[in-house]
Amino acid sequence: MENSLKGRDLISISDLSVQEIDAIFKLAAELKAKSIADQAANPILPGKTLAMFFEKPSLRTRVTFEVGMVQLGGYAVYLQPTDVRLGSRESVADAAKNLERWVQGIMARTFLHKTITDLADYAGVPVINGLSDLEHPCQALADFLTILEHKGKLKGLTLSYVGDGNNVCHSLMLLAGKVGMNMVVGCPKGYEPDPAITRTAEQYAAEAGSNIVVTNDPMEAVSGADAIYTDVWASMGQEDERDSRLPIFTPYQVNQKLVNAAKSDVIVLHCLPAKRGEEITDEVIDGPHSVVFDEAENRLHAQKAVLALVM
Repeated sequence: MENSLKGRDLISISDLSVQEIDAIFKLAAELKAKSIADQAANPILPGKTLAMFFEKPSLRTRVTFEVGMVQLGGYAVYLQPTDVRLGSRESVADAAKNLERWVQGIMARTFLHKTITDLADYAGVPVINGLSDLEHPCQALADFLTILEHKGKLKGLTLSYVGDGNNVCHSLMLLAGKVGMNMVVGCPKGYEPDPAITRTAEQYAAEAGSNIVVTNDPMEAVSGADAIYTDVWASMGQEDERDSRLPIFTPYQVNQKLVNAAKSDVIVLHCLPAKRGEEITDEVIDGPHSVVFDEAENRLHAQKAVLALVM
């Protein structure tokens, strides 16, 4: 089958068709099943280089993209904020036009979503969104790969997201809508996901025969859930809001009482890093329902699939 993703950017989950999402999951599973030695003997991206641009600190994104490129037979170059200083030391356009002469792909982890879209506009090589303030598509792909592994399907399941309607929530909603998964988002008033993203996700869900629902009741959100998802209550760049957010979000903590309100075989996900004792308890994240570290591992496999397909 022809690879429709070759040379393409991955800025948003909306960039992907259902068939392309399936192709990513299929290749991710194949790569995960192969030994490192086998992959080294048959490299998919020999000699290719990925530039990795970071404005935010990272454990999972940096390690999984860098290790992923090495396992695919290529290389990764880490660019920290002080190396480039996009928009101050050098314009995004100039940086993109330089990088496209040296590398075969760019992964960027930024604050402003516009930085990612500008890189994609000016660079003649694929640009991958490693996280922006609007979306985190690679995280969502790893999350749904994890759900697929544990549940055997995606369509018709119910995912409950409890907490802040942030960038991770946005990508999860869009992906749920695309693959026909029901999703219920439980957020405090004023912290719901972006209305435009919600409308788009609802459109995708309507086409796929599923539902996207936003509620302010955390117990309602998890009722009948096959999977529960949470994230930190104050994302990077919002640290100064943490103290004011704590009392607002406390009823949305994923604790054993909340887990008990879902299905008996519910799985619990968290994109990490976690503020243990805030949005999730130790009892849950280390408990029998947690697939959090399977999910972290799958960042590597999902992103390797994306890299192999776009580069």
